[in-house]
Amino acid sequence: MTALSKITLIALLTASALGLSAAQAADAVQRGGTLVYGRYADSTFLEPVFNDSNNDIWILSNLYDTLLEPTRDGKGVEPGLATAWQVAGDGKSVTLTLRPGTRFSDGSPITAQDVKWSLERASKPGNGIWQFMVSAIDSVTIKDPQTVVINLSHPDPAILTALTVFNTSIMPEKAFEAAPGSTDREKATAFAEHPVGSGPFVLKAWQHNSTMTLTRNPYYWRKGEDGKALPYLDNITFEIVPDDATRILKLQSGELDGAEFIPYSRVNELKGQPSLNMVLYPSTRVEYASMNVRPQIDGKPNPLAQPKVRQALNYATDKEGVIQLVTYGIGKPMTSFMSTSTPLNSGTAPLYPVDVAKAKTLMKEAGYPSGFSTSLMILAGNEDDISIATALQQMWSQIGVTVTISQVDNATRTERYRKGDFNMRLSPWTDDIADPNEIASYFAYSKNIDALHSGWKNDQVDQLFEASQKEMDPVKRAADYKQIQDIYNSTGPTVPLYESSYPVALKKSVHDFVQIPLGNNIFTATWLSKK
Repeated sequence: MTALSKITLIALLTASALGLSAAQAADAVQRGGTLVYGRYADSTFLEPVFNDSNNDIWILSNLYDTLLEPTRDGKGVEPGLATAWQVAGDGKSVTLTLRPGTRFSDGSPITAQDVKWSLERASKPGNGIWQFMVSAIDSVTIKDPQTVVINLSHPDPAILTALTVFNTSIMPEKAFEAAPGSTDREKATAFAEHPVGSGPFVLKAWQHNSTMTLTRNPYYWRKGEDGKALPYLDNITFEIVPDDATRILKLQSGELDGAEFIPYSRVNELKGQPSLNMVLYPSTRVEYASMNVRPQIDGKPNPLAQPKVRQALNYATDKEGVIQLVTYGIGKPMTSFMSTSTPLNSGTAPLYPVDVAKAKTLMKEAGYPSGFSTSLMILAGNEDDISIATALQQMWSQIGVTVTISQVDNATRTERYRKGDFNMRLSPWTDDIADPNEIASYFAYSKNIDALHSGWKNDQVDQLFEASQKEMDPVKRAADYKQIQDIYNSTGPTVPLYESSYPVALKKSVHDFVQIPLGNNIFTATWLSKK
């Protein structure tokens, strides 16, 4: 690609990423107002390096900036705090040109030293579970005030996409280091309560598990259609409404301007309401049940440790039935543990067609001809979770597996999950990077978080993943990921259920909100029609 064509493409992608259409003239955009958005759960930790929850991640992109940003389709990269980049011929360095005149939300200038410190901190071993995405960073050199060079210990095929991810957000070194605490983690905890970033919004107020208010960052660098600095909104107020039905009632009554994770059972109903836009955003979202496969749980032998038991549960699951029951046909069967929108997905057909007879045979071979009892942890008040769990409870009873459904709040679910304190757990996943390395590390690479905190481990998968992190030949890298998927899909600790879109309902007065396939909620160019 020539330099000119690259610049042209970047300009087009930037406009696309902001969700602006040619049909909307500049004078149609209206500034000001507060958008009230209903979330199913609160964030817990608004610091980019040490978080691991979508509830945090999808807010971070509104508070912090990265050097590069994902394109609106989630498949490419475009300029962020860097306006240009060049990967060296040997693949062992990346030179980036920094955007001039940018500032953090406290008014302090963003310097090359802030960039160096942020990237080296993110790549430091032990700093967060996402460190692996930038583990190839050896050092960062400041060439001049507007140019930094990222030096890599080895070529990294995903380094550019990694620079779009939340944990590589550029942060103010002085403000962070001035936060109380003797360790990096302690400082991060303090900093997260009053974060300073360079994104379009700033945290204004936060009543945990109730409301969070963001206000516009007066120093944000990107310009809107009217030539003035974005964002258009004065504020965003997030109301935490865990119960799906209540969240929809608040939307219908006008208390909310938008609401996330609409149950699929309500999508057609809301599509028929003239005051609302019911949107199904393309996604990389997959729904699955994960299993604790450690040999013992609470000192007793664990049936889920047997691969044949896990296979039996998969064969006893009518995936199409779940899709129809829960998503009303919106979802589609999974062909791998990663979505079909994830690069290098190698699936060619739906996994595990329903076969109850085969499931019974596998249970007998595993030593559980009469079945066993287990529990399934789900999110309280979530209609989709309840529907899925009830369906699985009935399906698995056919092979003698008795399931107790345990409804817990999000904080409890997260804490127990991270401790490995569960038998089975329902959960969605969304990619944060246009590369398969993130989901493979989280789901399958045992050295990260014990493969979904499940205790599953496969030495060959670990070796293949480590090789893929350095493999620059796209054909060989694809082969590595095919092997990872083949092994995991047949013996891994999950029951893959379906992949689906993001269901979001918005009042007609809300314009240019977008949730990209990587999950980020982008309010940068969102505006409200005045009544």
